[in-house]
Parts: sequence; structure tokens; C-alpha cells
Amino acid sequence: MKLKTLGVIGGMSPESTVSYYQCINREINARLGGNHSADIVMHSLEFEPIVRMQRAGDWAQAGEVLAQSARRLESVGAQALVLATNTMHKVADTVQNAVGIPLLHIVDAVADALRINGLHTAALLGTRFTMCDGFYTDRLRLRGVHALVPDAAQQDEIDRVIFEELCRNRPTAEARAFFQSVIAGLQASGAQAVIFGCTEIGLLLQPEECPLPVFDSARIHALAAVTFILEGYV
Repeated sequence: MKLKTLGVIGGMSPESTVSYYQCINREINARLGGNHSADIVMHSLEFEPIVRMQRAGDWAQAGEVLAQSARRLESVGAQALVLATNTMHKVADTVQNAVGIPLLHIVDAVADALRINGLHTAALLGTRFTMCDGFYTDRLRLRGVHALVPDAAQQDEIDRVIFEELCRNRPTAEARAFFQSVIAGLQASGAQAVIFGCTEIGLLLQPEECPLPVFDSARIHALAAVTFILEGYV
């Protein structure tokens, strides 16, 4: 059997979509050798309209945009989908219901990785939507992981850094120090690890720069995609 074809809904932001593409292909090559790479079809969405929908609370329209993308990828041969963003998993059900192929959910992959390592309480950093809207923390809890989130003022600054700095590939030393202080505070509150619950945070902080073990959602999700791609491969 050949490698399975993965569909990637990307562009949210383009910076993190690049990391998905690199991670998936490098891991496929590491496992198979030679010149092997992944069979990927990708639709990279224009991000600004999505951001405006988020800010306006128009999740129904945002969900339909992503559902259209999912149908498009299915029509050109995708056998499963990856939504290369944490925040837009808020509309994951809309995306999944639009197609007949599986959506590999980022929260499930992250929760499974934590539990495999015997961890059940983790700091969660991401956009304001990811940290406080419930779609992420509730799904983690259903899979046995309790999320600790920063206070409201810290959430505001984290959200600002993500959209104004990281999505535009403009990380700063000040932002790095701020994130480190937030993680240290959540460690003092009982966090055993930190979830990079925004696919751009890995562009700002390396694991060795954090006071807690790092579970980078983008990398974990990409590796879950690799597992799918290799299913049944001979």
C-alpha cells in the first residue's frame, strides 16, 4: 500500500503552517529514509478575514469557510484532514460534519500525549478564545487533563503577542520573558507541564527555555498526522 493522502487546512497563520509541513515531511523521511516525503494536499486560507470573523464572534461564518476548504481537499483526494491551528478547532464539528473523511483533532492528540507521559494537570497558553471559550479546556477534561489558564490580564497580553507578533513572525525578547513568567506562575499553581495551545508559540520559545516540560500542540498534531499517513503502509 502507498502512503495515505493528508489534507491540510492552513494559513492560520502561514508561519505555523510552514512548521506543520516541515515536521510532517521530515518525520516521514526519518522513518522511511531515502527520498520519502508525505503525500499532502493543502489549502492555505487568507488569514485576515478569519481574524475579523473571530473578533466579531461570527463563528458560524468562519466555520463555513473552513468547511468549504475541507470539502475542497476531500474532492482532490485527501483521506483525512488536519486543521493547522488551535483556535479554529472551535468550529471543528462544523468542519467534520462537512466531509466524509476524519478530522484529526488537535486537542485529542495533545491530551493523549500528556496522559501517555503520566501527566494530568497542564498550563494552557493560546489565544484568548482557546484559553477561555471552553471548547479546548472542556475537551481536555473529557480526556483526563485539567488545564490551568493565566489570569484575564495575562490572557489579553498573550493574545496580543500571538496576533501582533508571532503570526507576523516578529517575536520579541520581551514577549519571551513574559511567557516564561506566566508559565512559572502556573507551575507554582500546580501545572506539571505547559501546552503550547497556539501553533505559533513554538516560534517564540524553545523547550529548554521553559520551566516546565513543553507539549507543543503543532508538533504533536503533526506527528499524529504522520501516524495516519503511515497506517497500512508497506
